[in-house]
Amino acid sequence: MSLTRKPATEILADLRAGRLSAAALMEATLTQIDAVNPAVNAIVGLRDRDALMAEARAADAAEAMGPLHGLPIAVKDLVNVRGVRSTMGSPVFANHVPEEDDIIAARMRAAGAILFGKTNVPEFGLGSHTFNPVYGATGNPYDPGRSCGGSSGGAAVALASGMLALADGSDMMGSLRNPAAWNNVYGFRPSFGRVPGDPIGDNFLHQLSTLGPMGRSPADMAALLDVISGPDPRLPHAYASEPVAPLQAAEMKGVRIGWLGDWGGAYPMEPGVMELCRGVLPVLEDLGCIVEEVAPPFPAEKIWDSWIMLRSWAVAGGLAPLLKKGAPLKDTAIWEIERGMGFSAMEVHKASVVRSEWFKAAARLFDSYDALILPAAQIWPFDVNQPFPSEVAGQAMDTYHRWMEVVVPVSLLGLPCVAMPAGFGEEGLPMGVQMFGRRGDDARLLALAEAYHQATRWPEMRPAL
Repeated sequence: MSLTRKPATEILADLRAGRLSAAALMEATLTQIDAVNPAVNAIVGLRDRDALMAEARAADAAEAMGPLHGLPIAVKDLVNVRGVRSTMGSPVFANHVPEEDDIIAARMRAAGAILFGKTNVPEFGLGSHTFNPVYGATGNPYDPGRSCGGSSGGAAVALASGMLALADGSDMMGSLRNPAAWNNVYGFRPSFGRVPGDPIGDNFLHQLSTLGPMGRSPADMAALLDVISGPDPRLPHAYASEPVAPLQAAEMKGVRIGWLGDWGGAYPMEPGVMELCRGVLPVLEDLGCIVEEVAPPFPAEKIWDSWIMLRSWAVAGGLAPLLKKGAPLKDTAIWEIERGMGFSAMEVHKASVVRSEWFKAAARLFDSYDALILPAAQIWPFDVNQPFPSEVAGQAMDTYHRWMEVVVPVSLLGLPCVAMPAGFGEEGLPMGVQMFGRRGDDARLLALAEAYHQATRWPEMRPAL
């Protein structure tokens, strides 16, 4: 196994023990990027090689700063990183070089990580397909002519192709889960508030998006989750949490798992998706889990209507000032902003009441189940030149993002959710499932996922790159 494809936990242990130098790891990382990134365009904003090697040698000469000391990490390009071009995939910020780190970057840097560049994203993170007018599109490592998903698409591709051992991501509407599924890696959406964002604008009302880790195993993700978790006194929802690393696989005997499938037919699925995802269930049963089919616990249309109102309202809150200034924005961003600006306060209130009703229904469901499982996507990776799918299994999509509706029940409630590989379809393309639980069940979910990982080890089925 090549150095850059080793588990992050093993790399970090070797760095701590002195069996591996940060300089050797940086050299191997940059060599791998040179070899595979031209085919997929996942790493962007790469810093100067000589400066990176000097920083790695300095890390070798210094005392360890923290648990990520000497580990190269490229940060998602929705995050500001001091001294690194940070564009959000938008021409508005094409030449933006921040003077300060955002919280997640600052925490990784303080833990000793060497922040060497960025991972590619859709413009402003909107849409689950990674392309933008600054850097272009990112291809799937299992077929560069296909989408890698998004918005954490560059991060997932870099993990799958051995350019990163750990990656940060974010998730509003499946932005961690969809690319994890399509790139045969893991992504973790923490309980809302566990990993704080930056205290910009309103910090009370919008609870749809969160930052989180990605990796080639749940144990790897746990190492990064501990670094980026924790309260910030400026943020009302951020909270303290117990460490999860080193992560141990859960005892699975008697664990109750509910299978939600396609939500009683509410979510159309391309041929092969449901069958492959259902294949996860026998694995869990063999581990000792009790798996049961679960009827739809809440009307899918109500969840969707609440979601798209609260989402557009949140997007408008962040991007409306740019639209008012006449900034060049993609059509889907303008659509979200104009929708969000058109809602009355009472319309938003009613949407949140529906969210509250769904939360109560989910709480009752978790009285019977330790975790629930759904497919992580409704379609296979599509043509990289297609902006977004207009239909799924012959059913027309009425928005640019409805083809990802299956992720919305989790996102609307801010529940913890781990995206897990499920295997490959007939064309050799990956697919995955999402397993979610109660708010605060982050450690339990990751331990369940680690037991599944040890039984399957899907990320070891690597792309040819």
